[in-house]
Amino acid sequence: MTDPDRQFSDLKLERKECEKCGATWVNGVHVWRGTGSSSDSSELDLAGLVCNQNGNHQCINPKKGQTGGQTWEYRAGYIDGMIKGKSDAMKELNDNFGDL
Repeated sequence: MTDPDRQFSDLKLERKECEKCGATWVNGVHVWRGTGSSSDSSELDLAGLVCNQNGNHQCINPKKGQTGGQTWEYRAGYIDGMIKGKSDAMKELNDNFGDL
């Protein structure tokens, strides 16, 4: 009943989860929890945001200890910049059209 010449795919699904933070790797690629997305820098971003500050011997991120990627300081600066930009735009609108 089974064709002896039938070829099977080499598809595999390997999932690893960090015991410390719960970060997930699927087939060796780090994927962000909740979105399932990944990028070339996601392991380095994870290191900057989580592993380098809170990681220990349980951490399985291969980029732990490396610098670069996103950090909380970077994200805070980005948010502060966005808030300042919006605030400046609102002030300019108020200055130009406040009397209408």
